[in-house]
Amino acid sequence: MSLNQTHNVYFIGIGGIGMSALARYFKFIGKNVAGYDRVASQITDSLLEDGIEVRFEDNVERVGPEFKDPKATLVVYTPAVKNNSQFEFFSNNGFTIEKRAAVLGRITKDSYCFAVAGTHGKTTTSTILAHLLHEIKTPITAFLGGVSENFNSNFLIEGSQYTVVEADEFDRSFLHLSPTVACVTSMDADHLDIYGDKESLTQAFNDFAARLKEGGQMFVRFGLPLKGATFGLEEEADYSAQNITITDSTYQFDFKTPYETISGVKFNKPGEHNLLNALAAMAMATTLGTPLGHIAEALETFKGIKRRFTYHINESDLVYIDDYAHHPTEIQAVHQAVRSAHPNKKVTVVFQPHLYSRTKDFAQEFAESLADFDEIILLDIYPARELPIEGVDSEWLLSLINHGCKQKVAKEDLCDVLQRSTSEVYLTLGAGDIGQEVNSVKEVLSEKVY
Repeated sequence: MSLNQTHNVYFIGIGGIGMSALARYFKFIGKNVAGYDRVASQITDSLLEDGIEVRFEDNVERVGPEFKDPKATLVVYTPAVKNNSQFEFFSNNGFTIEKRAAVLGRITKDSYCFAVAGTHGKTTTSTILAHLLHEIKTPITAFLGGVSENFNSNFLIEGSQYTVVEADEFDRSFLHLSPTVACVTSMDADHLDIYGDKESLTQAFNDFAARLKEGGQMFVRFGLPLKGATFGLEEEADYSAQNITITDSTYQFDFKTPYETISGVKFNKPGEHNLLNALAAMAMATTLGTPLGHIAEALETFKGIKRRFTYHINESDLVYIDDYAHHPTEIQAVHQAVRSAHPNKKVTVVFQPHLYSRTKDFAQEFAESLADFDEIILLDIYPARELPIEGVDSEWLLSLINHGCKQKVAKEDLCDVLQRSTSEVYLTLGAGDIGQEVNSVKEVLSEKVY
């Protein structure tokens, strides 16, 4: 079905961060848009505010009549939604049904597409890049995997010639894209429920690199086994940060490219992982020929992304940060960032594991990364799309952590436990629904300050 012929677009799983960005796009270009999701969230609330109908009951009868015309309706779904009666109805009645990734590939195919891939860092890098391009007056359409603090959205549309997308390796989604400029930030083992082993994951990233348009440009983290211009903190990298200093959690550095170096660049997000993300975004932005000074000025005004090292309390005697980290490597990166930003402080981490399979595959790595904190609180595993795996639960993970101050806590008891804690820095981490606890946690921790 041609997107021009499509009058109605119905989303199954509309509350997902990537799905909601697509829904906003189709709404913006004048399509009738509606969708289903299992539970209400901040994302679905914002979609409703934008005039997009969202239903939370998996009932075909609740689908509007205009979306039941197979000749005029495109159905978009996410593989995260399973055993859905609406999906079965559309499948059995001649509708055009496509994965989110395939639709995104169609929308961006003929554009100058910037695509950011990587098992970690792709959301931050793509959001920084969208901000840089916006600030240097490049008319972009951006589909982001997080909510930009600058745009207050995961979607931005200013023109269709240039697009910015997050190239997701889950379910090999990024193989639907045809990027002009691409980036790979990391290739750690993940999504082994999909790939089986790291070798298959690595092959998928090579397949993604092969989808680069003729004459396109690939950027890769220094040390990764992919061909392309390199970025990193290493002096040998093609694009690197040199003479790095940190003042009040703000990085200042010299940005070295193969062509020139600019001094005094400032970046306001702590953590080496964030600095690497900024380097990748800056390197990609240079492909448009924009003077480095303009790119540096734009970087300094980047505010951040919701649930990416987001401060909710930042006082001298108490700090509360929320982050999406859900992989051992990401937890390590958050630990490094919080220790550099708040040295010599007692740090409590509240972690909600995401997926039984990921917890099983990386149990020892999770145990080691969490053991770096001063106090550890585990919530139950967030299942998302999965059924339980026998023997894999948070009590089991807790038993693997070699630490004297650890406990498993029910989510409804979390605030009571935090009220009794004596730490100076608190972190909530995870990709499940732990983000919905932020306001309650902030409220109880605020009582310790005010």
